[in-house]
Amino acid sequence: MSKYADENVLVIKRSLFDELGAFEGFRTDVVDYLPSILDPENNFFLSRDLAEDDPGHKQIIPYAIFHHDDQILHYFRGKGGGEKRLAAKGSIGIGGHINDTDYAASSLDRDTYTVGVEREIEEELHINCSHRQRIIGLLNDDSNEVGQVHLGVVHLVTLQNQNVTAGEDNIADLCFRSYSDLLADRDHLETWSSICLDALAQFLDEAES
Repeated sequence: MSKYADENVLVIKRSLFDELGAFEGFRTDVVDYLPSILDPENNFFLSRDLAEDDPGHKQIIPYAIFHHDDQILHYFRGKGGGEKRLAAKGSIGIGGHINDTDYAASSLDRDTYTVGVEREIEEELHINCSHRQRIIGLLNDDSNEVGQVHLGVVHLVTLQNQNVTAGEDNIADLCFRSYSDLLADRDHLETWSSICLDALAQFLDEAES
């Protein structure tokens, strides 16, 4: 039986990532990567059953971090989430796969990607305040089996207030925590969240300036 029930997810070939400049950790020079990654000539949808076990492809994952002043949205991944290997981990990133459910095309461009990100956020959170977002970096971690088949596009969302609630059951214990508190507790975070923390202070300062 299919683990992901005919789900198709957005991917690029690993060889493209290598050509653009493979890296480990967090990169802020998104202009060197995103135009190629979100070029319809370079991305396409692939069965998630195949993609999850194929390091020859990278699944493109929007990873949105929400903050109000120096308070960052944090939650625990419940067992009902799609990625069982991350269950019960603390996280500051909201997001997931871009799939072909709403797309007639076999690939997508940057505008369509942005629509997909907004839809993913709306499914997972109820945001009852004005907010703005921007892409601040790319995230890669080939040190584990989850990271080897994923590439994160990190979005920073600045909220007008903290009126945010969970929209899905797999988002547990949603709350805002200070940056310093999260640093002290980073050992309990999923790998991507821990990597993002090191770069986040700079962008929080810029957002409030």
